Amino acid sequence: MRRARARDWASIAARAIAVMTATLVCLAPARSAASEENAWAALRGGAIVLFRHAHAPGGGDPQGMRLGDCATQRNLDAKGREQARRIGRAFREARVEVGRVLTSEWCRSRETAELAFPGRAEIEPAFNSFFSRPSERERATANARAIVLGWRGPGALVVTTHQVNISALVGRSTSSGEGIVVRSKNGELTIVGSIRP
Repeated sequence: MRRARARDWASIAARAIAVMTATLVCLAPARSAASEENAWAALRGGAIVLFRHAHAPGGGDPQGMRLGDCATQRNLDAKGREQARRIGRAFREARVEVGRVLTSEWCRSRETAELAFPGRAEIEPAFNSFFSRPSERERATANARAIVLGWRGPGALVVTTHQVNISALVGRSTSSGEGIVVRSKNGELTIVGSIRP
């Protein structure tokens, strides 16, 4: 009798877990889809998006990296270049008016911006990576924050930069080619959502 009851309870518990798991699986995409739609709507309203550059294999930069020489840097691969083009297509399909495109001086960041928004990218050293120079974090972040907080449009501000810069600005990590959409309010940056074209 006790064994039968234990089996019944185990069966009920297993069914409850299966239902909860299925519910969470169904809700997660809906929540992220809603978050992404909110992000696109905010961009149509002139918000700011901080993109981590598209896929560039590896981490950091090789020894002896020089800003003016892409051959010495970690660069986009074919996957990254296609990802960058998808970003531009997604903006056109979503009918987002882009007011300005700013990029760090790193080749992978510049190429992301150029492939997504041909002829629009402007170099802005405030968004340069400080991964290998952590002592520059505070100054670089303050300069980048001032630019982002000062954005008034018209259109959306697009920034292509690096993981460390985005984390310092909004306290959130990003994957390659992901954009964190933010609004400026009362001198603070508020995250609206993220987009992954």
